[in-house]
Amino acid sequence: MTEIYTSPAGERELQRHYRTALDSWPVPAEHLRIPTGQGETFVLACGPQDAPPVLLLHGSGANATAWSADITELARRARVYAVDVIGEPGLSAPARPPLDSDAHARWLTEVQDRLGLTGAAVVGMSFGGWLALDLATRYPERVRRLVLLCPGGLGRQRTAKILLNTALRVFGAWGRRRSVQAMTGLSATEAPATLETVERTFAHFRPRTETLPRFSDQDLGRLTMPVSAIVGQRDAMFDSRQSARRLRDRAPTPR
Repeated sequence: MTEIYTSPAGERELQRHYRTALDSWPVPAEHLRIPTGQGETFVLACGPQDAPPVLLLHGSGANATAWSADITELARRARVYAVDVIGEPGLSAPARPPLDSDAHARWLTEVQDRLGLTGAAVVGMSFGGWLALDLATRYPERVRRLVLLCPGGLGRQRTAKILLNTALRVFGAWGRRRSVQAMTGLSATEAPATLETVERTFAHFRPRTETLPRFSDQDLGRLTMPVSAIVGQRDAMFDSRQSARRLRDRAPTPR
């Protein structure tokens, strides 16, 4: 059993469901397994091989299928690499190096090197947005364009709300559903399949509990590439207004 799962049976169930979801990936894709210093990294590669490269980084408690609804459009005009983030419920290694180190950024440069990329546009959501920012502030030459979707590491993390909703999970299936609905905004009527997937994940997966390190104004000043960001007005995880304000005020080229 790895530490990121609650049991070996739970790990097997999540991986079985993930492999089934991969069979329904909307576009033709290569399944790549890349050796890195943090262990093996699984990457879905799709789109024209001569198109501009785009690296996709999903959020916590997810995997590359988080991009299923977007991949058809993206793969028409880009060579897309949807990465399973290490330490998350995908097919990459369960490693969780310290967030206050350069380990994750170095891991992503290794992934780029193995893919033959000197740089790429990088798109990240939530925790994946934090990873994208971490890479862009430490190795700006490796990020040609930065796109952030409700990223961590900018605005205040709503730690108390997160802990309260996490505590609901001890109340079994009812608690997990309430927790997932509160944190994601999903409803059983609007997105039943997605809600079921997230509930299943958090029945068997141990999410990260630490607060994401926030990037300093000096860090944000190193974002020399074009930066675009989308934040949610009712983001349950991060203070989205503060995130947007800090990017506007501190990043050289925000949009």
